[in-house]
Amino acid sequence: MVEEIEMDVNNGSIYISNYLNSQGCEIWPRLLKEAAENGNDDTLAASIVRCRCLKAHVERRTSKGGYTTAAVPYTAHETMGEGEFNRYFTRGLCRYAIDERIAYLEVYRAKAVMAPRQASQAKIGAMVDPQAILDDLRMSPGLEPALGLPPGPNSGLTLRIPWNVG
Repeated sequence: MVEEIEMDVNNGSIYISNYLNSQGCEIWPRLLKEAAENGNDDTLAASIVRCRCLKAHVERRTSKGGYTTAAVPYTAHETMGEGEFNRYFTRGLCRYAIDERIAYLEVYRAKAVMAPRQASQAKIGAMVDPQAILDDLRMSPGLEPALGLPPGPNSGLTLRIPWNVG
C-alpha cells in the first residue's frame, strides 16, 4: 500500500482533491502515507480535519457554462479518507495477491451502510482478477475505475483474499 502511494507521489500522479486548500495539497501525500503505515481510513479523515486541509468553498460549473461557489460538503474529510484509503488498500492487496500467485480476490462489504445500492449488492461475492484491478486503479487516479472496483466512498465495498485460498 505504501509503495503504491510512493509510486504515485514520485510519478506526480497522486490524486489531489479540489476540496483541499493549499496546505492540504502540500501535506496530503504525507497524511495518506501515515494512515497507510499506522492507521486506517478513519485516522486519515481525522488528520484531514486536524490539519485543516479543506477549503470552505469550491468553484463549480453551472449547467449554463458559468461558475458558482458551493460549500465543501461537511462529510468531505470522511469521503476522502474512506475513498482514497480504500483505493490504495486495494492496490496493495492486489500487489500482494499477484506476488503470492492468488488468482482472484473477492468483493465484500467491509463497512455496513444504511441503504446499500443495488449495484453494490450485486458485486458482493464476485471474484476479480487482481492484475486487472491493479492496472485499472493505477490508470484512473481520482476517477471512477473502469472496472468499478472499488466502487467509491460510501459503498462499504472492498476486496479480500477468498477464504478458500490455501
